[in-house]
Amino acid sequence: MHVGIGLPNSVPGTDARLLLDWARRAEGSPFASLGVVDRMRHDSHEPMSLLAAVAATTTRIDLVTMVVIGPLRRTPIFVREAATIQGISRGRLTLGLAVGARPDDYDALGERHEGRGHRLDEQLADLRDGFEELERGPHLLVGGGSDISLMRAARYADGYVHGGGPPRSFQRAADRATTAWIEAGRPGKPKLWAQAYFALGDDATIERGRSYMRDYYAFTGPFAAKITEGLLTTPQSIAQFVRGYAEAGCDHLVLLPAVAELEQHDRLATVMSS
Repeated sequence: MHVGIGLPNSVPGTDARLLLDWARRAEGSPFASLGVVDRMRHDSHEPMSLLAAVAATTTRIDLVTMVVIGPLRRTPIFVREAATIQGISRGRLTLGLAVGARPDDYDALGERHEGRGHRLDEQLADLRDGFEELERGPHLLVGGGSDISLMRAARYADGYVHGGGPPRSFQRAADRATTAWIEAGRPGKPKLWAQAYFALGDDATIERGRSYMRDYYAFTGPFAAKITEGLLTTPQSIAQFVRGYAEAGCDHLVLLPAVAELEQHDRLATVMSS
């Protein structure tokens, strides 16, 4: 299993220069990829613009969106953005998409929340057509936990990206994704990606990470507390989590930071190197 690290592009107040410093450190680290997330109504850095900058300052590490909210992006422009990043990075982009669970992201752009699944289906088909014109288009992933999302991944994408939770949760979703893949008549098996959040350091640092998680997932109501409990805060918990996902058949796990400090990158790199 490959392990990547996220960029803290959605942590409020993060300096853009820190993100580029983070990417340069990751380039020389044990990590296989750099991941970004997407929010519209949130203090965050736009993921596609960020990956274009990162592509120009790195040469080795893969780049992935974990995920972008597809229906909020105009497909012809989106194709050109992704193709540009793919060209600058010389083929290192993996494009993960989903409908997005937060209505306020749609409200921020005056877009309808209803019908977003159908719009994503059309977008994925158009993306595949657009990327066929490239010498090497990016891999496509689809996120989401519903049966429709899994069928969408099987029909249009190269794989599925799981949104988080313990290894047993991933295992169930991976089994469903594989079943949908087989039922769709696809050869081989889907690429299986996943994500989790971490915050390493003293109690104050960990509490900052938990505060970020509570705020970021506040839209889920009481479930935000359960999500926050899943924050990985010790080297032991990270090692156990990574091992569990590897045993569950995950191909690529991206660990996303809940605190935007370069020390977080270094601490996680130390854990993964030990």
